[in-house]
Amino acid sequence: MLSPLVMATLLLFLLGAAAGLLLQKLPALANRLNSGFALLGSLAGLVAAIQIFAQGSPVDGQLWLLGSVHLDMLAALMLLVISTVGVAVALYSFAYIREYQGKGDVAIGALMNLFLFAMVGMVLADNALGFLLCYELVTLTTYWLVKTNPEAAKQSRLYLVMNHIGMALVLVAFWLLCRESGSLEFAALREHHLAGGLASLVFLLSFCGFGLRAGFVPLHGWLPVAEPVAPSHISALMSGVMVKLGLFGILRVSIDFLGASQLWWGYVVLIFGACSAVLGVLFALAEHDLKRLLAYHTVENIGIILMGMGIGMIGIANQQPALVVLGLLGALYHLLNHAIFKSLLFMGTGSVMFRLHTRDMDKMGGLAKLMPWTALAFLIGAMAISALPPLNGFVSEWFIYQSLLSMTKLGTSVVAPLAVVMLAVTGAMAVMCFVKVYGICFCGAPRSEKASHAREVPGAMVAGTLLLAAVCLVLGLGAPWIAPHIASYGQALVSGQMNVATGATLLPLDSSQAILSPPVIAITLLGLFLIPLLLLAIFKGPKLGRRHAGTPWACGYAYEERMSLTSGGVTHTLRQLCAPLYRKQPQLDLASALHGVSDTSGTTGWLLHGVVLALFILMAVGV
Repeated sequence: MLSPLVMATLLLFLLGAAAGLLLQKLPALANRLNSGFALLGSLAGLVAAIQIFAQGSPVDGQLWLLGSVHLDMLAALMLLVISTVGVAVALYSFAYIREYQGKGDVAIGALMNLFLFAMVGMVLADNALGFLLCYELVTLTTYWLVKTNPEAAKQSRLYLVMNHIGMALVLVAFWLLCRESGSLEFAALREHHLAGGLASLVFLLSFCGFGLRAGFVPLHGWLPVAEPVAPSHISALMSGVMVKLGLFGILRVSIDFLGASQLWWGYVVLIFGACSAVLGVLFALAEHDLKRLLAYHTVENIGIILMGMGIGMIGIANQQPALVVLGLLGALYHLLNHAIFKSLLFMGTGSVMFRLHTRDMDKMGGLAKLMPWTALAFLIGAMAISALPPLNGFVSEWFIYQSLLSMTKLGTSVVAPLAVVMLAVTGAMAVMCFVKVYGICFCGAPRSEKASHAREVPGAMVAGTLLLAAVCLVLGLGAPWIAPHIASYGQALVSGQMNVATGATLLPLDSSQAILSPPVIAITLLGLFLIPLLLLAIFKGPKLGRRHAGTPWACGYAYEERMSLTSGGVTHTLRQLCAPLYRKQPQLDLASALHGVSDTSGTTGWLLHGVVLALFILMAVGV
């Protein structure tokens, strides 16, 4: 039976959207109600998701808004992601919405609730019509949210066009699935597995269609364009949650509906993921715009998640249960982790912009002393995205490394060893990128007049960012207890789709390779940190001689501002080495093929919207 909390989640989001529409003449009250309903709805969803994980079995039901509803471990994980980020964003929005006072603030709050409703509805839906309607509603609400910035008309149209192309591909894939099964219900699609060329066609259509929402290379063109111009708390929802719906769709179709029956599907997903990870972080390194840099890191991390998904699909096709569980564990854990630390980083950037009103890193500097809580939260997020132990990003990437190393034992392909190298290179460059970001933005001396007069943001914004920073710590240190729950999806696939007793053979995987203890790592690191302090305590005093106080040497920066390091200077050598790749960057995404679309009045975008609507009607009537 469906939990009343799930129904309450959807109802509260709808009430929040309605409050914004009905109380436009009372903006202060409307904004408080928008944020309040979003907070309550997200809390209800969070509790519902935790209950499902505790119960350990799927939940089915009916909702008059969506029809049939099915909550398995994958849907519960997505509900957990949406709700956790939703709680933090709602808290943050209580104060951040002042930045848009008189500039569409009430509309932003109402659309935020509708955005959350659509994402939860898509995850819950267990029939094609409800799923696709919510998927389209996600696209439209995001378009309107990006368009609330009057300078973002071009970016919002490009987003609309690219995502409608993706929607058209997804609709064709679902039409083929529903035509063969004779039903719009997902239960029928799961029972009626396609085979041969038709199955491969559906996989490719869904992979490209959902890929345009996920934003991996070369389908990433809208991401660094649309995300930076949205309000920062909406950017957090877009990058932390919305792009994951594309990955959710790929998993639903390729594994749940098609059974990942073809080996080459997994290799396609793995290769695209590895390329997206490396290229995404390379593009991020060249950026001076902080929000564009974070958008490119979304491209990178979507690639890392795809690598885990591809390994899991290869395990299914090869009948290797250990590979399935380990690959999907890494993918889904990183999906959750990326949602947390990327939302944290976007909200931290929003806090900096709230005071400085700029995204240019070279106009920041010295903010750690002036905005200490924001700096602390951002540091935790930067360490997490750089996969430094014992934080959550390290844990999920560890599982993906272990699944790749286990895959090499199959000995059938050179893809896995190459993917290990590409993931290692990605991790090293991510550390380099966030050393640059934190050093330029928060350390040193202020680089502009506004930076020198910055102060900490209101308490609600601090609470939202610190909440996600705490979750990063919990997901890292609590990995031994959390990972088995996330692995339950892969285990359910193994038990449901594989005859382990007769047909499958476990990889020769030493379980100690994949299991780690972040608490032990944390204690070890703390101990290593205390050793220098202990040595100083033992040897300090007369043995070290008399100490003299003086002005520290600052490499000449104190005497000539032009000598100080800039965001471009940190990565100058790497950008010189990779100059041919940066010159060819516009050719690596679909946006270059649609360059003229963003300069039009939007006719092409709305024409595509009409095509999508027509496909909706044809699918519903035809099936």
